[in-house]
Amino acid sequence: MSGSAVQAFFDALPSRFHAAAAQGVTAVYQFDLSGNEGGQYQLHIADQTCRVSPGLHPSPDVTLRMMGEDCVAILDGRLSGVSAFLSGRLKLEGDLGLAMKLAAFFPDLRPH
Repeated sequence: MSGSAVQAFFDALPSRFHAAAAQGVTAVYQFDLSGNEGGQYQLHIADQTCRVSPGLHPSPDVTLRMMGEDCVAILDGRLSGVSAFLSGRLKLEGDLGLAMKLAAFFPDLRPH
C-alpha cells in the first residue's frame, strides 16, 4: 500500500462514520504516522460529523503515533488498537477516553 493509499483510506473515513455514536462529542484526533506509509492526518469530530484534513493540528485532543502500516491494519480491522497500544506499537497522548471512543465512531472497522 503506498502513501496515496493511506491518504485514500483517510479520505474515505467520513463515509464510514457512525454519526449517532458521536452525539455530544467535539474532538480533534491527530494521526502522526511514520515509515513508508507516513504522514500527518487530522480527524475532526463535531456536531455528529467527521472531517479529515492533512497536516498537524496545533492542539489536538488526542494524538496517535504509530507506523503507517499499523494504522492501516488497525483501521482495516486486521490489528487490534488495544494490542497495538499494549505492545508499544501505538503511542497515545491526550484524552485516552476519547481514544477509546474512536472504535464506536467507525463500527465497521472493528477486527474481523
